[in-house]
Amino acid sequence: MKKPVIEFRNYSFKYNSQIEPSLHNLNLTIYEGEKVLIVGPSGSGKSTIGQCLNGLVPFSYKGEVTGSLTIKGQEAKELDIFTLAKMVGTVLQDPDGQFIGLTVGEDIAFTLENDCVEQEQMAQIVRDTAKMVDMESYLKASVHHLSGGQKQRVSLAGVMVDEVDILLFDEPLANLDPTTGKSAIELIDQIHKQMNKTIVIIEHRLEDVLHKDVDRIIVIDDGRIVADDNPDALLASPILEQYHIREPLYVKAAKHAGCTLTEEMRPAHMHTFELKNCKEKLVEWYESVERGSKVEQTSPILDAQHLSFAYQRDQKMIHDLSFTIQKGEMVSIVGKNGAGKSTLIKLICGFEKLQSGKLFFNGKDVTEDSIKERALRIGMVMQNPNHMISKNMIFDEVALGLTIRGVPENEIQERVEQTLKVCGLYPFRNWPISALSFGQKKRVTIASILVLEPEILILDEPTAGQDLRHYTEIMEFLVELNRQGMTIMMVTHDMHIMLEYTPRAIVITDGQIIADDSSSAVLTDRALIQQANLKETSLFELAERIGIHKPKEFVDRFISFDREERKRWQ
Repeated sequence: MKKPVIEFRNYSFKYNSQIEPSLHNLNLTIYEGEKVLIVGPSGSGKSTIGQCLNGLVPFSYKGEVTGSLTIKGQEAKELDIFTLAKMVGTVLQDPDGQFIGLTVGEDIAFTLENDCVEQEQMAQIVRDTAKMVDMESYLKASVHHLSGGQKQRVSLAGVMVDEVDILLFDEPLANLDPTTGKSAIELIDQIHKQMNKTIVIIEHRLEDVLHKDVDRIIVIDDGRIVADDNPDALLASPILEQYHIREPLYVKAAKHAGCTLTEEMRPAHMHTFELKNCKEKLVEWYESVERGSKVEQTSPILDAQHLSFAYQRDQKMIHDLSFTIQKGEMVSIVGKNGAGKSTLIKLICGFEKLQSGKLFFNGKDVTEDSIKERALRIGMVMQNPNHMISKNMIFDEVALGLTIRGVPENEIQERVEQTLKVCGLYPFRNWPISALSFGQKKRVTIASILVLEPEILILDEPTAGQDLRHYTEIMEFLVELNRQGMTIMMVTHDMHIMLEYTPRAIVITDGQIIADDSSSAVLTDRALIQQANLKETSLFELAERIGIHKPKEFVDRFISFDREERKRWQ
């Protein structure tokens, strides 16, 4: 029988800055060699559980602890954070915040240097660990020049050199393109199987994590465990929908069609899902659902002509790139990490200067306009909220742009409060930003730009770290803005956003546009998906398995139907 390695017993925790506890009377045991996934809405307490495991709670984030948490038989509150770090290795959602060394080798070696390991032994351990994560050929490379997936691998190697028995992954897929995310899940699975590590994953993207097996899924809501079961049993139940956690799309389609799912149907993976008793209902449902409406063409608002740019003279990031955005469109810009997506939006906003090409806004050449001049028309929400936030309090941060522009105080109050309500932040309006989760900070930065009412809104990964309910609230608010005439461009790795909210997708690879088509056409083109590191939607495979001859149409109808269903939450 496997030994318990993590045991919460009647465990509660309350941050000093809050009135109510973040965790309530948890009772949870995780056994040696298990792989466990923790899911829950934003603010549910799942990240706090991770912080309890690695010692950030209560040693860095002060608060009141009651009950017991033992790790490998030792009471956590009686240990120090250094000792806990030797037991639980943590890979953060933002790898940049975890790097210490300038090169890959230096970063992996950091812990060994602190432990005064002999130089020759240290070099061998670093080489062996780098080989485990397929980074041995990058030991001399700068960590800041790596792709998102490579950074995740270095972060993992940095905690593995300590030979920790427990690995904690906090939103490991948040900043990764779909194919790189798939590789990350495969790497975690490989380490789990080969080294018998105990793995704890905290993640919103349930379907992506289930690319490989997990032993249990633990659902957290309001600081309490509301479900703890194997994936097949949980997906057959209504629990995920009840707590606004996104189910795999093929499971959602089966439930929309009226299929009764059971654990024996093995719905945790598309390739194991037994569809025999469900096929007829799915086909009937598909035939009864109306198609989504077509988008009307309007006049161009943004016209990019032959854009080129390089950070270094011999390494062009953007090559002779041209496209036109129509007024009132919602468009996704997608592609693999390092493809040039973020560089493109920096060029549009004026953060970087074009080396050649022209940019037109409503027919006017704005190529030479300053950042300030462009900011009057174009609002930009960055991927990392910490790169945007400059105030201590939430209300002040959202009001800052209006204050700088000299908007009257009573109007500022009204506009800020309205925006905070839509972004789900109104209850926290008087909170310090330091008390927020990463996902909540993300909503603050979105609110700070939305309140300025730009004509074009550009968002870099707008829903990273958001649960399904807040994802829906933010995206439906953006849709409402779009209906009122605002043009919206999104850089995203979330294929569901692309399918559900943006009729058009621009696909970039190596600084060039390789496709500009409908989102469903992009995600049902297998060659294009492979070339751009995207991920084929599981709806496509479902349509093929039930004999639908037009899988693209099945995808379109599901997305339209599902979105209308979820609007009822609003």
